[in-house]
Amino acid sequence: MGNSYAGQLKATRFEEVLHNSIEASLRSNNLVPRPVFSQLYLEAEQQLSSLEGGSRVDNEEEEEEGEGGPDPNGPPNPYQLPPAPEGCCTTDGFCQAGKDLRLVSMSSEPVDVPAGFLLVGAKSPSLPDHLLVCAVDKRFLPDDNGHNALLGFSGNCVGCGKKGFCYFTDFSNHINLKLTTQPKKQKHLKYYLVRNAQGTLTKGPLICWKGSEFRSRQSSTGTCSSSLFPPLESSGPLAAFPSESVPGTNPGVLMGAQQAGPAPDHPSLTSASGPAVFNGKDSPKHQQLAKSSLSAPPRPSALGILPNSGPPKKRHKGWSPESPSATDGGYSQSSGNRAKYEGAGVSCVPQAGLVGPASVSFPVVASGEPVSVPDNLLKICKAKPVIFKGHGNFPYLCGNLSDVVVSPLLYTCYQNSQSISRAYEQCGASSIQPISEEMQLLLTVYYLVQLAADQVPLMEDLEQIFLRSWRESHLTEIRQYQQVPSQPYPPAPSTTTPVTSAQLPWLAGLAASSCNDSVHVIECAYSLAEGLSEMFRLLIEGKLAKTNYVVIICACRNAAIDSCIAVTGKYQARILSESLLSPAEYQREVHYELVTGKVDSLGAFFSTLCPEGDMDILLDKFHQENQGHVSSPLPASSVTQAAALDVSGTPVCTNSSTQNLDLGSFEKVDFLICIPPSEVTYQQTLFHVWHSGVLLELGLEKEPMTKQRVEQYVLKLDAEAQTRFKAFLQNSFQNPHTLFVLIHDHAHWDLVSSAVHNLYSQSDPPVGLVDRLLNCREVKEAPNIVTLHVTSFPYALQTQHTLISPYNEIHWPVSYSNGVDLYHENKKYFGLSEFIESTLSGHSLPLLRYDSSFEAMVTALGKRFPRLHSAVIRTFVLVQHYAAAMMAVSGLPQMKNHTSVETLEITQNLLNAPKQCPCGHGLMVLLRVPCSPLAAVAYERLAHVRARLALEEHFEIILGNPSSGITVGKHFVKQLKMWQKIEDAEWRPQTYLELEGLPCILIFSGMDPHGESLPRSLRYCDLRLINSSCLVRTALEQELGLAAYFVSNEIPLEKGAKNEALESDGEKLSSTDNEDEELGTEVCFEAGSASEKRSPVKRERSSSHDSASSSLSSKASSSALCSETSAQVSGPPQGDQARSPLPCGPAEEARAAGEKPWLRTSQGPPMVISRHGPGHPPPADCGLRTSQRGLQVSVTASSQLPSLGSTAPATGTLVLQASQCSVTKACRQPPTVFLPKLVYDVLVSTDSSGLPKAASLLPAPSVMWTSSFRPLLSKTMTSTEQSLYYRQWTVPRPSHMDYGNRAEGRVDSFHPRRLLLSGPPQIGKTGAYLQFLSILSRMLIRLTEVDVYDEEEINTSLREESDWHYLQLSDPWPDLELFQKMPFDYIIHDPKYEDASLICAHHQSIKSEDRGISRKPEDLYVRRQTARMRLSKYAAYNTYHHCEQCHQYMGFHPRYQLYESTLHAFAFSYSMLGEEIQLHFIIPKSKEHHFVFSQPGGQLESMRLPLVTDKSHEYIKSPTFTPTTGRHEHGLFNLYHAMDGASHLHVLVVKEYEMAIYKKYWPNHIMLVLPSIFNSAGVGAAHFLIKELSYHNLELERNRQEELGIKPQDIWPFIVISDDSCVMWNVVDVDCAGERSREFSWSERNVSLKHIMQHIEASPNITRYALLGMRKWASKTRGGEVREPFSRCHVHDFIILNVDLTQNVQYNQNRFTCDDVDFNLRVHSAGLLLCRFNRFSVMKKQIAVGGHRSFHITSKVSDSSAAVVPAQYICAPDSKHTFLAAPAQLLLEKFLQHHSQRFFPLSLKNHSHPVLSVDCYLNLGSQISVCYVSSRPHSLNISCSDLMFSGLLLYLCDSFVAASFLKKFHFLKGATLCVICQDRNSLRQTVVRLELEDEWQFRLRDEFQTANAKEDRPLFFLTGRHI
Repeated sequence: MGNSYAGQLKATRFEEVLHNSIEASLRSNNLVPRPVFSQLYLEAEQQLSSLEGGSRVDNEEEEEEGEGGPDPNGPPNPYQLPPAPEGCCTTDGFCQAGKDLRLVSMSSEPVDVPAGFLLVGAKSPSLPDHLLVCAVDKRFLPDDNGHNALLGFSGNCVGCGKKGFCYFTDFSNHINLKLTTQPKKQKHLKYYLVRNAQGTLTKGPLICWKGSEFRSRQSSTGTCSSSLFPPLESSGPLAAFPSESVPGTNPGVLMGAQQAGPAPDHPSLTSASGPAVFNGKDSPKHQQLAKSSLSAPPRPSALGILPNSGPPKKRHKGWSPESPSATDGGYSQSSGNRAKYEGAGVSCVPQAGLVGPASVSFPVVASGEPVSVPDNLLKICKAKPVIFKGHGNFPYLCGNLSDVVVSPLLYTCYQNSQSISRAYEQCGASSIQPISEEMQLLLTVYYLVQLAADQVPLMEDLEQIFLRSWRESHLTEIRQYQQVPSQPYPPAPSTTTPVTSAQLPWLAGLAASSCNDSVHVIECAYSLAEGLSEMFRLLIEGKLAKTNYVVIICACRNAAIDSCIAVTGKYQARILSESLLSPAEYQREVHYELVTGKVDSLGAFFSTLCPEGDMDILLDKFHQENQGHVSSPLPASSVTQAAALDVSGTPVCTNSSTQNLDLGSFEKVDFLICIPPSEVTYQQTLFHVWHSGVLLELGLEKEPMTKQRVEQYVLKLDAEAQTRFKAFLQNSFQNPHTLFVLIHDHAHWDLVSSAVHNLYSQSDPPVGLVDRLLNCREVKEAPNIVTLHVTSFPYALQTQHTLISPYNEIHWPVSYSNGVDLYHENKKYFGLSEFIESTLSGHSLPLLRYDSSFEAMVTALGKRFPRLHSAVIRTFVLVQHYAAAMMAVSGLPQMKNHTSVETLEITQNLLNAPKQCPCGHGLMVLLRVPCSPLAAVAYERLAHVRARLALEEHFEIILGNPSSGITVGKHFVKQLKMWQKIEDAEWRPQTYLELEGLPCILIFSGMDPHGESLPRSLRYCDLRLINSSCLVRTALEQELGLAAYFVSNEIPLEKGAKNEALESDGEKLSSTDNEDEELGTEVCFEAGSASEKRSPVKRERSSSHDSASSSLSSKASSSALCSETSAQVSGPPQGDQARSPLPCGPAEEARAAGEKPWLRTSQGPPMVISRHGPGHPPPADCGLRTSQRGLQVSVTASSQLPSLGSTAPATGTLVLQASQCSVTKACRQPPTVFLPKLVYDVLVSTDSSGLPKAASLLPAPSVMWTSSFRPLLSKTMTSTEQSLYYRQWTVPRPSHMDYGNRAEGRVDSFHPRRLLLSGPPQIGKTGAYLQFLSILSRMLIRLTEVDVYDEEEINTSLREESDWHYLQLSDPWPDLELFQKMPFDYIIHDPKYEDASLICAHHQSIKSEDRGISRKPEDLYVRRQTARMRLSKYAAYNTYHHCEQCHQYMGFHPRYQLYESTLHAFAFSYSMLGEEIQLHFIIPKSKEHHFVFSQPGGQLESMRLPLVTDKSHEYIKSPTFTPTTGRHEHGLFNLYHAMDGASHLHVLVVKEYEMAIYKKYWPNHIMLVLPSIFNSAGVGAAHFLIKELSYHNLELERNRQEELGIKPQDIWPFIVISDDSCVMWNVVDVDCAGERSREFSWSERNVSLKHIMQHIEASPNITRYALLGMRKWASKTRGGEVREPFSRCHVHDFIILNVDLTQNVQYNQNRFTCDDVDFNLRVHSAGLLLCRFNRFSVMKKQIAVGGHRSFHITSKVSDSSAAVVPAQYICAPDSKHTFLAAPAQLLLEKFLQHHSQRFFPLSLKNHSHPVLSVDCYLNLGSQISVCYVSSRPHSLNISCSDLMFSGLLLYLCDSFVAASFLKKFHFLKGATLCVICQDRNSLRQTVVRLELEDEWQFRLRDEFQTANAKEDRPLFFLTGRHI
C-alpha cells in the first residue's frame, strides 16, 4: 500500500484501505493472531528470551521485509516486482542505464544537483553495505524542523542523469533496488549525503521519516522490536542518556510510571548510538547509524523531531499499531531544537547498545488526517497537556508540538494487563480471557474519576485495578485451572457480560458525570483526530478549565476501539511531563532556565507581593538601622566525656560456595572500600576505618598510622579511580594467598552498564564506572577477591539477572529478633516505617509533615509561569519563605505574612536554640536541593539575607556539594574546636558529623545522597524540594533515610512503632540468611547495630555508611566476645555528645561513670582524636549499651561509632541540666521531616493489607517489572522474602549493569564470591562490615591453624639406657646388621596409651608411683594436650579445602559432572575365616590406570605394584590405605599438598553403610568397601582386611609380572596404613659436632610426606624390615629422643608394612582398641624387625567426630534412659541382665580397661608380678602390668624363668597353646586366671585341653559373659584361682 497506486490516493480511498486492513487483523478468529498481535499476549520472559536467544535476526532488512509485507490476516496483497525492460542493466548498485550509483564509487565524482534537490543515500536490501546516491526534491523530504514532507516523490538518477521520476516505485525500479515489499521512500531513503572538508561525498545524518525509524517494528515471530533511536539533542550525545536508565527518573507516575511492561518496551529501543548487539550479532547498520548520529552535527531535521513529518502516510499492513513500541512517545520539541524526551516508559541507558531517551514523545502509529496543535496552547492553558496513547490508532500531530507531550505508557500498561492470563493459559485453562479493551478503558475512567484534585495518576494503581478486576471476573476458572485438562484452544465465552464498544462511550460518560467535570469524555464518530481537534478547541476556548482528564473514545468500527487520554489539569500535566525527564535532562533544563534568565520573571513577581515594598529594600533599610547593634551568640563551654558503647551486631553466616572459595588457602585479609564520589563520604569513611582499628588488626598497617596510609584503603569512584583500582588488581594478582575484600559501599549508586559509558565516552566519568571496575573480568575471575555490596536499598541488585546468590545476602535483623531486643532497651531505631507510623499514632505534631501554604503558592505560580520547571519555582518560593522568616524573627514582624508557619517554626528554632544553651549549641536544618545550580542560587540568596540581617555569627549556612568539601566560617570553626577541645590550629570539619551542635542550615545538593551521615543535632529535614515526580522506592527511601535516627525510648515519642515491611529495616532475621554453613566456621557480621545508634558520628545517616560502630569490632570474636573499649574522648567526641547535651555540663561525666568499669583509651594521632568520631562527642547516653551482643566499643575507639547511645541522657543528672540544650532534645526525638504533598500522600497511604503504598512502587529506576501479573508485596515479608520477590518479578533495564547476565535465577549463574549486606539507613553498616573484616581475618588465621596432639612420650624413664650405641647420629638409614643387634623396646611410649597396661620386658622394677594416676574415661578425650599449629604448604586437608591446584585431584569442577567411577568386586579366600572374602572397589575413571583389568571395563584383576628397583622420584611406590569411619567431611584424605603433587595411590577403606556419603565427598578417591558383616567391626577388621588383601594382591602381581620376566622378589611389598588424622610431617635436622661425637644440635622443620616416603623407600635392604614408622610429634621433644636416629620399638598411626614378611602375622580382626600394639608384639615375637625413624615425626590433628568415638554403647531396651557404665558390660550367664547393643568384643575390651581388677586383684599396682598374657595384648588398665608371650614355635619371648605372675589371661587361644607350654610359667599363690572363649562349650573344652583344673580352682559362679543377647554372640569367660 505504498505509493505504487496510480497517482496519489485520495484521503477517502486511503482511509478505506487502512480500515480494511486493521479490521481484518482485529477480526481474526485465531485465539492468538500471532504475527500481528503477538506482543499483546507475550509475557516478558518470552520476549526477553527470544530477544536473547536468536529466535529472530534483528536486521533492518528483515524488518523491512515484514513491515511492508502482507498482513497475514488481511486480504492477500503481495508486491510483484515489475519486469525490467529488455536489455537494461539489472546489476545491484547500478541504474538500468548501467551507471554506478554506489557511494564508494561516486564519493569523489562531481554530481549535478538541481536547485531545490538534495543528495540522499538509498539502501538496497541486496547491498546491505552500500548506499546508492540519489537526488531528491527536498519538498518530499522532512524540512529543517522535521516537519511537513509532501506525500509523493520527485527525484533524479545521478548516474545516467534521467530526471523527473514522479513515483518512488518507478525510481526504485530504475536504480535496481529489487524490492520484495512495496517501495516506500521512508524505508529506502535513509541518509542525507554531505561533502566533508576534503570535498568527498560522505554519509550524513539519518533522515527522520515521521517516526518510522522509531516504531517498534514487529516481526512475524513476535518478539520485541529493534527500532533505532538517534539521540535527540544536538547539544551532544548525552542528551539521550541520563545517567540512570529510567524512563525519567520515575517510572512511578502515570506517565513515567512504570515500565511494567514486558520487555517489548525496552529492548526495542536500540539506540542509534551504539552497536546494538542483538542475538549476539553486531549489526553494522546500527554502528553506522550510531556514527552518523554522533558525528557531524546533524541538521535538525535529521535530529528527528518526528511528530510532524508531514501528512499521514498509510499504515503498513504487516506492522501493527499495537506493538508496544518502547519508543512510542512523541518527541516534543521545546525551545527551538532542544528535543526533550518526554514520553516514557523505556529504558534510557542501554547496555549493549540499547540506548534511548527515557521516552520519546513522537506518536507511534497514526491514521487519518493530522491534528494540528494550536500555537498558543501553553500560553492559554498554562500547562502542556500530556496525551497518553490508549487503544487502536493514534493520529499524527503537527504544528506546535513543543506544547504537548505524547506518551505510550498507558498503551504499554494496557498491553501488559492483556497478557496476564497467559500464566493460566499455559496451564490449559483456555476459557480464561484477558480483560477486554472496553473494560480496560472503562476502569481507567473510573480510576480517574475518583482521583482527588491534588492527586496524580499512578501506573501501578491502574495495573492493580486491572488485575483485581480480571481476577474477580475469573475467580472460578482460576480456582479450577489446575485441575482442568488442557483443551484445544477455542476460547469459551467469559461468564461475565462483556462491555461492548457501543456501550462504552455511554458508560464512560455516565461514570464521568459524577465528578464535577474533572473527567471529560469526548466521543468521536470517525477517528481520534476529531476528538483531539475538539479537545484542543475546548482548551483554547477555556472550556476545560476545571477538567483534569479528557478521555477520547472512537468506537465506531465494530469491535475495535481507538482511545487516548489527555491530562489537561495544570498540576497533573506539569508533574507528569516533568516526571519523564531523566536526572540529567532535569538538571539541564533547570540550568538552561537559570542561564537564559527565564527565572528573572519570578523575582520580579515576588517583589510585587510585598506590600511594604521590595524585600531587598527592606533588608537594606534594616541593615542600616541596626549596624553596630549585633548581639553575639553565647560562648560555648566545653566538657569532657568518656563512655563505653556496647555495640555489636548480629552474627551472620556468609556462605561462599564450597567449591569456589577456599578460605583455608588464604593467610591474611586485605580490603578496598569503594564509595561514591563525595568528599564528605570519603572523609567519613576514612575516619571510620582509622578509628575502627581494623588496619592494625589485619596487620596491614602499624602504629602510628598516617592519614595518607589510611587513604590507600578507601577509593572514591571518580576520574582517578581507574588507576588506583588497577593497582589494587595488580596487588591481588601478586598476593594469591591474601583474601581481598572489595567493599562496594552505597552499592545502589551508579548501576549503569559500562556499555553506556562506552557509547558516550564524553559523559561524566563516573557513569558506568562501577560496572567497569567491579564487574571487570579480573575481579570476576580472581579466586582471591570477594565483593561485598553494602547498601540500604538493595532492590536494584535483586533482579532476575543478579550475580548475587540469595544465600549470600545478609539482611540487618529487625529490632526484635526471636524475642531478644536487638538494641539496648533505651534505644530505638527510627526509620521510614516509624516516621510513617508517627503520622498515624495521634501525635500532636507528626514527624512527617507537608506545608500546605507552600504547596498552594507553588501551584499558583506554576499556572502563572507554565514554561518554568516546577523545581525552579519551588526553590525560589522556599528561599523566599526562609528569607521572609529570617526577617520576621529578626525584627520585621510584618514579614510573617510572606512565609509559611512551618518555615517560620524552623527559622525561629534555628535562631533561638543557641540562646537556650549555656554552651551555645544549636541545631542543624537540612535543606535538600537536589539540583546543584539551584542549590547555589539558594545559598547565595540566603547568605545575602543573613548578611543584611547581621546574623553571620548566629548561624552558619553551608553549601554541601558531593564534589567538594565543607566550608565553615572561622568563627564557627573556633566554636567547634572549643566544644570539641581540639587544639590543632589547622583543624577544619571535613564531615557533617563534625558539625555536631553547630547552628546551621546545610543546603544539601546532588541528585542522590551518597552516604553522608548527619550529626545528631539535625532537627529539621526539609525535603520540600525533592523531585516529587520521582516515585521510585529507592529514591523515596534514600531521601527519607537522611532523617533516620536512633532515639531514646524513654520519651513518649511514639507507640513502639512496628516495623512495616516497607523499608528494609522491617526485616525479620530469616533463617535463610545463614542457613548454610559451608565453611565450617561462620563469618559473623557483627552488625554494629547499635553502634549506629545515631551517635552523632553514628548518625551516619545515609546509606551504608553507618555504623562504625563496630569499630572495635575487631575485638569481637566470631562469637561476639565482649570487647570493651572506650574512647577517651579528647573533647566530647563531637557527635554524640553533641547530640547529647554536648558539653552542656558536668553531668556527662556523672552519667558515664556509672557505665562500664574500664575503658580502653585508644590513642590516635591527635588529629584524629580531636575529631573524635567525626567528632561526635559521645552521646550523652553514650553509656547505653546498644547492641545485640556485647561488644563494647568506645566512641573514640571506634570513634566512628557515634555513640549509639547518644540518644538520651541516661541519667537523671544529665537531664536536669540539659533540658534546655537543643542537642539534648535532639537525642530524644528524631528530626521533623517536611515533604512535598505528592510524596507525603504516597508515603502515608496504604493498600488493603496495610502495606505502605511506597513499598509497591517500582523498586529502582534501573529495573522494570516483568509483568503486571504479579502478587503484591506483603506487609509481613521479611527482607529475605522481599529479595526473592524482586528476584522473581523484576528485570534490569538495558542500561543496568546486570542486563547482560541472563541468569534467570539458575544457581550456576550466581557469582560465588559476591555478598550483599543490606540494612536500613544509618543503622551501622559501616561498622558492621569493618567488624566483618576483623572476624574474617581471625577466622582465616583460625582456618590456617589446626589443633594437633602435643603430648610428651610416656614411660621414658623405663626405657633401658644401653651401654653402647650402635649407630652414628648422622646415618640417614639404619644399618641392618647393627640394627638386628639392637634390643626391642617393649614399653609403649605413645601418649595416647597413657591409660594402657604396661608391657613388662626383662626385669624392670616399676614402682607404682612411676605410673600416672588413671584418668576417668570421660576425660580421656577432653584432657589430651593439643597445640595450635599453622598449616604448612605440605599439610593433608579435609573436604573444606578447595584451592585451584587440587580441584582436579578432588574431582570437583564447576563445569562438569562429578567424576564417573565404577564398582568392582574383588574376592579372595582366607582359610582362617573359613570362607571367601568379597570386597568392593570403587574406582574413579581417573584412577583406573592404577589397576589391571581383564579387558577395558572388565573384571578387576589386581592393583599394579612397582618394582623394588624403581628409582623414579615422580611417584610414591607404596599404596596408602586409610581406614576411616564417621569422618567423611573431617578426615584428612586430601594428600595432594602433602605429597607435593607427586603421583601416589591412595585408598580409603570404608564400611559398606558409609560408602555413599564418602563417595559424595571424595568422588575422585578410590574406595575399598568392607563387607557388610564388618559394619559394626572395629579398626582391627579394617587393618586385617587391608593386610590380607595386600598380600593377595602381591601374589597376583608376582604371577602377572613373572610372565613379563620379572622376579617375584622384585615386586614392591610395602603398603602404608595411615590414620585419617595425620595432618603434617616433620624432619629433624641434626648438626653433629664431630665424627663420632655424641654432642649435637638439632632443629625441626615441616616437610612433605613425599620427601619422607621417598627417603624411607630408598633405605638399603628395606625389604628385610617388616614394619617401619616414625615418632609422634611433640613440642617438648628432648634431644635424647632424637639422639638415636632409629629405634626398634612400637610404631603407631602411620606405618609402612611389609606384607610379604608379615604374611603369617595377622591383625586381630575382632579388636577395637590397641590392635596396633597387639600387632607390633606379634611381629616382634615372629623374629621380624620393627624400625622407627626418630628423625621423622607425624602430627595428628584433633578431630572431635568419628573414629573410635563413633561406637556408642547403649541399652537394647529403647526406653531405658540411664547411662550404661562399664561395670554393666558383663553379666552372669542366663541372668536377667539388660542386654546392650554393642559388639561383644568392644564390651570385653572396655570392661577389662576399666574393671580388670575384678579378675586380677593381686595384679593391681603390682608391677613386679605382671599378668601373663598369651598370644595377645589386651589393655587391663594402667594399674596392671602384663607380660606378653607367644605360643608359636621359634618365637622370640622374654625370659620368664624367674618371674612370678599374678595372673593368667587366655584369650581365644588356639591349638598352639598347650598344657605343656603353660607349665613353664610360675604363678603366685592366689593368682587369678581368666579364660575367654566364643561360647560356653569351647570354654569347657579349653579348660579340659589345657589341664587347667590341675593348678587352678574354678567355681560355678565364676563364669561370666558379655552383656549381649544370644543372637549377638556374646563372649564367655571363666575365672579361677591358682592353688
